[in-house]
Amino acid sequence: MTSTDRLPPASGAWREGDDPGHRRFLDLPAPLKLQAGGELPAVRLSYQTWGELAPDGSNAVLVLHALTGDTHIEGPAGPGHPTAGWWPGLIVPGGPLDPSRWFVVAPNAIGGCQGSTGPASTAPDGRPWGSRFPTVTVRDTVAAEQHLADALGIDAFACVIGGSMGSMRSLEWAATEPDRVQRVFLLAGPAATSADQIGWANPQIEAIRADPHWHGGDYHDEAEGPWRGLGVARRIAHLSYRSGEELATRFGRDRQGDEDPFAGGRYAVESYLDHHANKLVNRFDAASYVRLTQLMNHHDVGLDRGGVASALSRVRARTYVAGVTSDRLYPLAEQEELAAGIPHADPLKVIDSPYGHDGFLVETPLVARLLGELLAEPAP
Repeated sequence: MTSTDRLPPASGAWREGDDPGHRRFLDLPAPLKLQAGGELPAVRLSYQTWGELAPDGSNAVLVLHALTGDTHIEGPAGPGHPTAGWWPGLIVPGGPLDPSRWFVVAPNAIGGCQGSTGPASTAPDGRPWGSRFPTVTVRDTVAAEQHLADALGIDAFACVIGGSMGSMRSLEWAATEPDRVQRVFLLAGPAATSADQIGWANPQIEAIRADPHWHGGDYHDEAEGPWRGLGVARRIAHLSYRSGEELATRFGRDRQGDEDPFAGGRYAVESYLDHHANKLVNRFDAASYVRLTQLMNHHDVGLDRGGVASALSRVRARTYVAGVTSDRLYPLAEQEELAAGIPHADPLKVIDSPYGHDGFLVETPLVARLLGELLAEPAP
């Protein structure tokens, strides 16, 4: 049984397919040693691929998702995919990751809930991992994905790309395996998670833990899980993903339809947050949300490497770093640090957008152009 079997009923059931774009699975050959100590036995990674690997293995691209993302980058919703692809417009004919040219690999992070081993998965004793699921880190995701690269016959990736948590994972790939990453595109992420970002995460985690259906993290065999707490967590997170400017322009103080806020009705912005909360509750596991949020809190590429500057100097890949002008969660100064510290990095690419942190997902034409430019450059 995989982790997605234990999601709320509205999430739908996954299926394994052999066609490009359908989910596939890799069982790691040995327990995964963890950065925080101990190991995770019987690890399964879910992933999707587009295109075909060249005979010399030179056209592989690794795309790494953010906190609530998954393997489904491109394509419609369907069995196994409760929502449409989360980064549409990249893996299309004529796009920067045209599948007739590139072999694109998108794994689901360990700790997640879309086919990879996570808190909702079955532990070796036949019960859900639940609260017993160990602490996993960004570095651990790379260790697991190295096995995936080996299994697919990929000696080195032509490019590794990701935004937010995906940027953390991409940076860790480039620092951990500098000989296996020829190019890297880091979007809207830091070298190490800051106190402010950990502060944003804390009320999200506590909202889930405070839900009476949390049961200490062991709710997966219960009739109801901590979905209300997860919804509150998503509302908090979404405010950090968007900018105050966008919310003011888009909603102002408008009421939601004919609802009267003075009589218990909602403002339009409240309805917007409700919508995004409900969407997430129908497709995501609360314990995975906690574990992956903690994973992001633990992110520090300089840990046990002599500090951030020393860790960035390890990166040999041709590097683009991009940030969003209105990002209040991961501000531009953090991307400037990356661009200044990585030896083969271009000057910071600035995405001028009102959409806040989510600008790296919304401003697809600009991201696609930058990615195409990076892929056209020779690797160092």
